[in-house]
Amino acid sequence: MNNRYCVIMCGGVGSRFWPYSRSSKPKQFIDFLGCGKSLLQLTVERLNGIVPTENIILLTNEQYAHIIQEQLPQINPKQILLEPARRNTAPCNAWAAYHIKALNPNAIIMVAPSDHLILNTDAFRDSVLRAFDFVKYRDALLTFGVKPNRPETGYGYIQLGDRIDANFSRVKTFTEKPDTELAKVFLESGEFYWNSGMFFWSANAILRALREFAPDIAARFEAGNDAFGTDKEQQFINEMYATCPNISIDYAIMEKAINVCVERVDFGWTDLGTWGALYDVSPKNIDGNVTQNCHALLFNSRDNVIAIKGEKLIVASGLNDYIIADADDALLIVPKNEEQKIRQYVNEVKTKYGDRYL
Repeated sequence: MNNRYCVIMCGGVGSRFWPYSRSSKPKQFIDFLGCGKSLLQLTVERLNGIVPTENIILLTNEQYAHIIQEQLPQINPKQILLEPARRNTAPCNAWAAYHIKALNPNAIIMVAPSDHLILNTDAFRDSVLRAFDFVKYRDALLTFGVKPNRPETGYGYIQLGDRIDANFSRVKTFTEKPDTELAKVFLESGEFYWNSGMFFWSANAILRALREFAPDIAARFEAGNDAFGTDKEQQFINEMYATCPNISIDYAIMEKAINVCVERVDFGWTDLGTWGALYDVSPKNIDGNVTQNCHALLFNSRDNVIAIKGEKLIVASGLNDYIIADADDALLIVPKNEEQKIRQYVNEVKTKYGDRYL
């Protein structure tokens, strides 16, 4: 167990959950489920008994360090790696791997986003333990694959290759966010699973893959090999990080490597990336409406998601399939079928008003 590590990525801004999710406090730090715990706190809680607390590494932006320390007082500040710039998931996973390798050359690593929802914790724990055992003695890069139940266009897909055993297969192809027609084909074929964005590998395996498939990234980090695990590490990262390519770990490594495998999992997974995803997993009243910890009176209205901060009351009539989200100085009202456009709307807000409402 002491060789197990988990890297939690918690530096995103969650623009598709605007206006609840703001740059000052993104969605991973918010209690979206009304359970008294943020998505990040739930992510860490799920690791209890699987990964030692001291082996949990959090990657984030410097402006969120104080929020993490408030929400996770059990985490030593040395376990929080502060990215000086946003460079997507390949550079941050590279940093985590070099950092952990310096601490423990025999480390096996789980990579997890901070904002996913897992409904079946016991099944999740079983899947994680199988995954750690799988990569312990293999030169393999492993991802969790979730069987799709709808033609979702907001997720990446994994095509299964040769079956290894009852739980694991080789990966044949990756496809990122297909259109609706292609997603329907994937769903009907039975060969494609959703890419959960959770990964497992040994420190040695991912470093070998970086050197082979992302040598420009690997070279930048290896120039500071002597700094990792020392007081010089953050200074080295601050000086080098901005020159790293802005690229995801999927594009940089996973889609190129031949030793990529998938564990087929079923533990009630949702990438809680949109208001629609929150609607899908939330309790609904007789009219299919979801109200998130707020006061609402809805008449002749169906299948809406309503989220209002504070004590404000909302009264609405004749609304169907809408998102209504009010957060102090910003109010969002859009049809649910336009949720993928929210990021575009946020960009328009930034263009017209700067960072005032972000």
